[in-house]
Amino acid sequence: MEYTLEAKNISKYYSGHVALEDVSISIPPNSIYGLLGPNGAGKTTLIRIINQIIEADKGDVIIEGKKLNPDHISIIGYLPEERGLYKKMKVGEQLVYLGRLRNMSKADAIKKSRYWTKRLEIDDWWSRKIEDLSKGMAQKIQFISTVLNEPRLIILDEPFSGFDPVNANLIKDEIFRLRENGSTVIFSTHRMESVEELCDHIALINKSQKILEGEKRSIKNAYRSNTFIVEHFGDWSNGQAGFETLDKKSLSENHFQSTIRIAEGKSPNELLSSLISQTEVHGFTEKIPTINEIFINKVKES
Repeated sequence: MEYTLEAKNISKYYSGHVALEDVSISIPPNSIYGLLGPNGAGKTTLIRIINQIIEADKGDVIIEGKKLNPDHISIIGYLPEERGLYKKMKVGEQLVYLGRLRNMSKADAIKKSRYWTKRLEIDDWWSRKIEDLSKGMAQKIQFISTVLNEPRLIILDEPFSGFDPVNANLIKDEIFRLRENGSTVIFSTHRMESVEELCDHIALINKSQKILEGEKRSIKNAYRSNTFIVEHFGDWSNGQAGFETLDKKSLSENHFQSTIRIAEGKSPNELLSSLISQTEVHGFTEKIPTINEIFINKVKES
């Protein structure tokens, strides 16, 4: 398989500190790839290496089959966690200026900037200064500047910071659309609910090392524990070997929610049969671990 980006055995050292140690990741084309990890894990260092802001001490980055080089700057859009706009410039001037820095013609920069400001519902602010914008609106301008030249690889570091739920959903829709139009997105965040919604693949970095990588669905399936959440009317006596009640909550009078783990060798049908013989079942759902739960468990393990 040809990947959009491969980081091979990347290491980065500072005096008395290891930022990355032999980290390798593979990012498929047309995917949204979640780069996860606690503060100080090494995510930002890896992003800066990909953007050629700093150099790796060891290892290689391969983009679209070629070793990382200055020409790749033109196909990468980067939204850093630290925001940076010129506060005294007007919105339109700012976007056209940033577009020109990305080798866009003035006419094309104006056209694309108008398109995006209208799409993100801030076209009325074209002639207003950046300093007059709210944090959320300034964040929209930063997002537009990242995708203005239609980069094939887009790196978003905490892109939802400063957004209310309505505008966060607006940006999520645009991220999906960018993927559908052929871009590959690297998405770095601490918000696990966003990872659940957006990402196709994930990698988890902790203490400078990669400790998990793969397709999100496969990873979640690998951490399934054969546990089911049952909503039922009438009590249920766990009188059969192979079923362990982990938790039982009373929702109302004679109305319960039980969390039950099935032992190896037993099937969900056997559990359901046992339940039906004793209680009135109104809900039966397998408990699939969340990315947040997997994240916490893997970090604790490491």
